[in-house]
Amino acid sequence: MSRFAAAPGGAGLDERLLALRLDPEDVYVAVQDYLDEDLSHARRDVTSESIFGPEHKSTVAVTARADGLLAGLPIAHAVFHAMPGDVEFAYLAKEGARIRAGQVLARVSGPTRSLLAAERTALNLLCRMCGVATHTRRFADVLADWHTTVLDTRKTTPGLRALEKYAVRAGGGDNKRMGLYDVAMIKDNHKEAAGSISEAFAAVRSAEPEIDIQVEVETLDEALEAVAAGAVFLLCDNMSPKELAEVVESVGDRAELEATGRISLDSVVDYAATGVDYISVGALTHSSPILDIGLDFEE
Repeated sequence: MSRFAAAPGGAGLDERLLALRLDPEDVYVAVQDYLDEDLSHARRDVTSESIFGPEHKSTVAVTARADGLLAGLPIAHAVFHAMPGDVEFAYLAKEGARIRAGQVLARVSGPTRSLLAAERTALNLLCRMCGVATHTRRFADVLADWHTTVLDTRKTTPGLRALEKYAVRAGGGDNKRMGLYDVAMIKDNHKEAAGSISEAFAAVRSAEPEIDIQVEVETLDEALEAVAAGAVFLLCDNMSPKELAEVVESVGDRAELEATGRISLDSVVDYAATGVDYISVGALTHSSPILDIGLDFEE
């Protein structure tokens, strides 16, 4: 999560980003890199420069071309904000809202060269984030009648983790951990290298007395060992709903439980019915299709 606290709101771009629990400075630095990828460090859009003079002005509409969930409009704003000239960005839809094909989400005015140079980068990010949010919302809707929360994983696109994890939140899910630095996760390789779950847990707790520790378990016996060692959060990996139900019954009052491992929309209710607290789905970030969004000139 961002080291910044959520702001109470406001029209400024910084305030909008803070309200999403995104660090504005981090976003602005990343946007420069994203723009360099498309425009080079020289910031050249050779086609638009050939057709439009530097004083030519336009207004464009950012329009949904499919139904879905909106996430990332302030990120698109940040991209246009990074371009030269006086670019005005008007929000016409709310973050986290369900949107319809044909709906205008924002209107942007400014130098034509700047608008066209920023177009693809802004849309790539917006389409990606809306796609993740829309996919997450499908899981959140299916789980609405259960106390189970859908989580993301670290299976994110390099360079886009903070944005994709925000999109999961916008879609009604939650973030498990941001990286290897903020939560300790004892997995199979750690168990094997340390000799056992108990020894691995003791080593991490000794080295990091204040860090949250999660333990990956694959059987009921491992779950019992982990809880006996002091674990209060278990990741139940690749268990069947029947196996998971046994873990919930045995240790569910002593630890928070997360199920993971190829869980789909078709099977997620079977896992939620076990009483598990969380279900993590790597596909939220590694396999979500984009939501089609376009940019068109307005007269």
